[in-house]
Amino acid sequence: MLVTGAAQGIGRAVVDGAAAEGALLSLVDRASFLDEVCAEFRELTEVVSVDADLETFSGAEHAIKVTIDRFGRIDVLINVVGGTIWMKPYEHYIEQEIEAEIRRSLFPTLWCCRAALPHMISRREGVIVNVSSVATRGINRLPYSAAKGGVNALTASLAMECAPYGIRVVGTAPGGTVAPQRRVPRNPNEKTPDEMNWAQAVVEQTTQSSLMKRYGTLADQASAILFLASSDAAYITGVTLPVAGGDLG
Repeated sequence: MLVTGAAQGIGRAVVDGAAAEGALLSLVDRASFLDEVCAEFRELTEVVSVDADLETFSGAEHAIKVTIDRFGRIDVLINVVGGTIWMKPYEHYIEQEIEAEIRRSLFPTLWCCRAALPHMISRREGVIVNVSSVATRGINRLPYSAAKGGVNALTASLAMECAPYGIRVVGTAPGGTVAPQRRVPRNPNEKTPDEMNWAQAVVEQTTQSSLMKRYGTLADQASAILFLASSDAAYITGVTLPVAGGDLG
């Protein structure tokens, strides 16, 4: 199993669950502490760490190659990398920020799917789980919303192409999720008062959009991802499952 964004957040929670089941793991991330994370799991299973920039196709190809070289195959690809960098009304985004959001939250999934496909097609089996977001309908994150809408479209269309080869392509759309403070923040800059207000508005909208009126947990997200990756979901493909307390995005 190859997991992107594996060092923290939802990706790390997926690794926790998969390692407990004894999955062979390729952990892909740019975080400087990735090797520390890998070391925590080596008593449970076989793990390889891959430092790769998945915003580039060459980085995705590198991650796939290292994984195949180590394990001989990739049964499951879980694309977690992504996450909004800024939270503000669209009229306040500048060109470079819009491009950065798309590179962060769409291209890693596009590139990793493309890099893994020849291998999976040659074996005529495999599962791809793409992590999207219910923020495809939400405020103050429009470029991120657009990127995750692209992930949803990719999941649906790629599933149609891949089904004849025995490959399933599915996704989850997380809602608001409680998580420890990121060791590597997406935006390290101190927020202005306006930015703090815009971010709080996102929290309030996210909570209100959930029928359960609360955030979920990392375990909630990882459980859904691992279910879709498992043989228990063998007759499920081409769909993105909202995991957001009733918010459908």
